[in-house]
Amino acid sequence: MSYGNAYQNYKEQSVNTMTKGEMLNLLYEEMIKRLKRAKIGAEKEDYALFDSEIKRTKEIVTYLVNSLNRKYSVSKDLLRLYDFINYELARISASRNINIIDEVLPFIVELRDTFKEADRIAKKTGGMTALGG
Repeated sequence: MSYGNAYQNYKEQSVNTMTKGEMLNLLYEEMIKRLKRAKIGAEKEDYALFDSEIKRTKEIVTYLVNSLNRKYSVSKDLLRLYDFINYELARISASRNINIIDEVLPFIVELRDTFKEADRIAKKTGGMTALGG
C-alpha cells in the first residue's frame, strides 16, 4: 500500500467517524477557506482559481441544502439562509467582486460558530438537534 492510498484511507475513515456536528463544522470551515482562496485568486487575477473555488463553495452549499433534516422547523430558516448564500455566490461569480466575499464571509463564520455551539450543547445534553443527530 502506497502512502497516498494510506492517507486517502485515513481521510475516508476520519470523515466516516465524524458526528454530524463535526461534519457541519468541517463543511463551514471548507466554505470559509474556499472563499478566502477565491478572493486571493481574484486579487492575483487568477480567474481559474477564483472560478474553481466559487464553484466548490456552491457545491458545499448544495450539499448542506440536500442534507437538511426537514422535520425540524429550523430547516426552513436554514434553507432560506442557504438560498441567500447561493444568491451571493452567484453575484460573486458573475461580477468577480471581492467586496461581496467580504460581506458574506462574516455571515458564514457566524453560522459556523452557531452550529459549533449547538453541537457542543447537543453533545453535553445528549439531545437531538436540527443537525440530524
